[in-house]
Amino acid sequence: MSRRVVILGAGESGTGAALLAKAKGFEVFVSDQGTIKENYRDDLIRNKIDFEEGVHTESKILNANLIIKSPGIPEKAEIIVRAKQKSIEVIDEIEFGFRFIKGKVIAITGTNGKTTTTLLTYHLMKAAGFSVALAGNVGESLARKIAHGNHDWYVLEISSFQLDGTKAFRPEIAVLLNITPDHLDRYGYEMQNYVNSKFRIIQNMEAGNHFIYYDDDGIIAKEINQRNPTVNRIPVSLKTGALPVYASGTTMHFKLGAEVFSIRQEETTLKGPHNLINTMAAVSAVCLAGAKLKLIKEGLKTFRNAPHRLELIATINGVDFVNDSKATNVDSVVYALGSYNQPLIWIAGGIDKGNDYNLIKDEVKKKVKSLICLGRDNEKLKKFFTGIVPAIHETQSVSTLVRLALQEAAPGDVVLLSPACASFDLFKNYEDRGEQFRKAVLELKKEVENQLV
Repeated sequence: MSRRVVILGAGESGTGAALLAKAKGFEVFVSDQGTIKENYRDDLIRNKIDFEEGVHTESKILNANLIIKSPGIPEKAEIIVRAKQKSIEVIDEIEFGFRFIKGKVIAITGTNGKTTTTLLTYHLMKAAGFSVALAGNVGESLARKIAHGNHDWYVLEISSFQLDGTKAFRPEIAVLLNITPDHLDRYGYEMQNYVNSKFRIIQNMEAGNHFIYYDDDGIIAKEINQRNPTVNRIPVSLKTGALPVYASGTTMHFKLGAEVFSIRQEETTLKGPHNLINTMAAVSAVCLAGAKLKLIKEGLKTFRNAPHRLELIATINGVDFVNDSKATNVDSVVYALGSYNQPLIWIAGGIDKGNDYNLIKDEVKKKVKSLICLGRDNEKLKKFFTGIVPAIHETQSVSTLVRLALQEAAPGDVVLLSPACASFDLFKNYEDRGEQFRKAVLELKKEVENQLV
């Protein structure tokens, strides 16, 4: 086994890989061109792992037997090109962790919905009594989890960047939720390269493994037909039919081997058609892992999604305030608008990423009674939706925003923050935008309640 391991990037994946490599007896060196966050620097110092930051010293890197790179470092980066010229093996942290894993893996990917599906799958596995760890692109890295102990199952959210660095990685159960254009700058602006990256999740899977995928996605259906993988396929659909897993209205139907059952979305904590897909995928995965149906159904009632994803913050004077700050593109807003039948006060805006608002034009016209633009440059939003939405307002103050939204709303309406844009004009990131919205809503709720006393 190669003895000197060099890790490029000291974020969660890099630090996790360093801890695992150290635990397995490798000589470890970590190099980060940027500044290492304090908690990760402390991890390295505490475990006596040699590192550098602010530079990549080639003499300390190119003498490695194995290089583990951060998923964010592209293959065309100069240091990676030099390493490959010297025939040094370069992999990702997921691949490195998998080489030492003792349990089985449920791996979940897709352009949208993978965090919700991963968290729900993990929650259901825990509720069903499994020894299970959550890792990958959500929570801690797989390598860190393995360095700290063994589990029977690992539920992993995996991005296309992480899949790019895999070779032998083979999940017991894989989930592919959807494929829509994203990160194309990383893939030479060739959609097929991005598609190929997503399909790496099944490249090593065998006949006894299970592949759950959204059959209504045209790109996925086409690739499945062309690739014809030798795995146990579990297509999931929103169309009523003969497939093993499908939804009719808001009722989900499952036929997984001897298990035949139905679950109504009202019996879960998630809303919207996109969450029917996510729930069907998660339930299928957990059922195939051997969970008992009774425990799965109990778990569905207690799941709480990650913040900033159609998160109900509070109800004020009969008006629901919902935080969907994670919706940074139009595709995500499609899901959000489809989750509600009530009249909407829609909050959108930020840094436009080339949005095509025609994708949501009909739904907005049907459901949105007022649009509040939150951002520095709202001209594109205002111009497009003038004449479509009865009232359009704008502000750069979150405090003003929530008060204006309440004024515009009637009891039974929903105030929906689903921006369709990046957040960096006014906020640090989408989490900061969501947190400021939450804080302002809760402050407004307190004010309204105090007025009633």
